[in-house]
Amino acid sequence: MEHLFNMLKRYPTLSVCEIDIQKAYELIKESYQNDGKLLVCGNGGSAADSGHIVGELMKGFMLRRALPVDIQQKIKNTVPHGDYISQNLQGALPAISLVSEAPLISAYANDVAADMVFAQQVYGHARAGDCLICISTSGNAKNVLYAAETAKAMGMKTIALTGALGGELKKVCDVSICAPSSVTPEIQEYHLPIYHTLCMILEETFFGEISQCH
Repeated sequence: MEHLFNMLKRYPTLSVCEIDIQKAYELIKESYQNDGKLLVCGNGGSAADSGHIVGELMKGFMLRRALPVDIQQKIKNTVPHGDYISQNLQGALPAISLVSEAPLISAYANDVAADMVFAQQVYGHARAGDCLICISTSGNAKNVLYAAETAKAMGMKTIALTGALGGELKKVCDVSICAPSSVTPEIQEYHLPIYHTLCMILEETFFGEISQCH
């Protein structure tokens, strides 16, 4: 994994996470190979990271993700603006940020339980074999923990992206990538190269040769 090697060269302190990063990649890859999807959640800075991950997976990141020729042709033959649409659509790895549904989150927090806003979305989206990335610097955020437990109950694979201790998430999730710090800003700084690397490896797996498009 060249991308992982390069990341560890830049951030040698993350070598303690190498095996778990590889395990997380394998879980997500297997899910995508079986037509699954990825859900992501977190609070505050980790909420921003959730959206960032989805942005890198749902469009071209380091590669040019041209649509397969047969799909391009189908679009061109089906709709009036097919040429333009087929030229501008890019290959996507299905991913959903659970922090983005503000109306649903506010309604559920007001009407039911604020700490269940992610768990409810997991229940609604979940299919056995899907993956959930749970981002929490402490590993103890209740709304993220309940989402992880709901995902496990629904047959999803769960990945924690957290700090050195791992918290409660480490006890629940299938894989825990524990950034080697207990200081929130430092953990968040480590999370960025970790998930960027995961996104690059996944993109290369499913979309092939590198072409600078981002």
